Amino acid sequence: MTSAVAPAIALTIAGSEATGGAGAQADLKTFQELGVFGIANLTCIVSFNPQDNWNHRFVPVDQQVIADQLEATTAAYGAASGAPSVLDTVKIGMLGSPATISTVEKALTDGAFANVVLDPVLICKGQEPGHALDTDQALKAQILPLATFVTPNHFEAESLSGLTITDEESLKAAAIRIHEISGAAVLAKGGVRLEGPDAVDVYYDGETLEVLRAPKVGDVAVSGAGCSLAAAVTAELAKGATPLEAARTAKAFVTEGIKNRVSSGAPFDALWQGGALS
Repeated sequence: MTSAVAPAIALTIAGSEATGGAGAQADLKTFQELGVFGIANLTCIVSFNPQDNWNHRFVPVDQQVIADQLEATTAAYGAASGAPSVLDTVKIGMLGSPATISTVEKALTDGAFANVVLDPVLICKGQEPGHALDTDQALKAQILPLATFVTPNHFEAESLSGLTITDEESLKAAAIRIHEISGAAVLAKGGVRLEGPDAVDVYYDGETLEVLRAPKVGDVAVSGAGCSLAAAVTAELAKGATPLEAARTAKAFVTEGIKNRVSSGAPFDALWQGGALS
């Protein structure tokens, strides 16, 4: 009997999103669909509030609990674990506080991950503005320099680059600037926010600049698209793809997921990671 090949492994350090459309839930579903064994270490619990215009209710996970999760995960699958597949690829989603950022920074430094994919979640509607600003600044100072791949949306790309993004050319400029700041490969997402028939994203890694486009599916953003895109990049990197290959696969995966979106009683639709198989 031939033994099964151990799957690649990927970790997401992210928040739980109660309706299942985004956050760690979206990440794990994406990992599974792309053939990767997924692990989630939770940083916070986010629940939309239907009594308050569906804004976020944000509850942080205790710092010791976050550290305990990371310790257990790296002991089981990290470089010194002896596991058949070594965990060397991690996605960073919502962290939510400067304290959590410091906890995760230490784990990233100690873990010596080959691939660190940062989905730079800069705003959480459930936080006070001052706290959100402190979190944004800490993320830029402590996590961005450790990233090897960054997937900012339109707002985040403007914030990280300091540029105003109004069209494809300015999105290219922002991607280049973010690479210069971080040293990471960048997939800057224009999505539905830029004029034109296509959802346009720009990839740049210091050498290759490539525009990824697909016809827009509706004109409203879908919950979980950004999470799933970064998770798809993470899964592909874990399997050994190059950053550019990972970006192309992730774009196609998310486009199919948006086409096969899931509706609910909430005022937004959610991407379905199983859409490509339907």
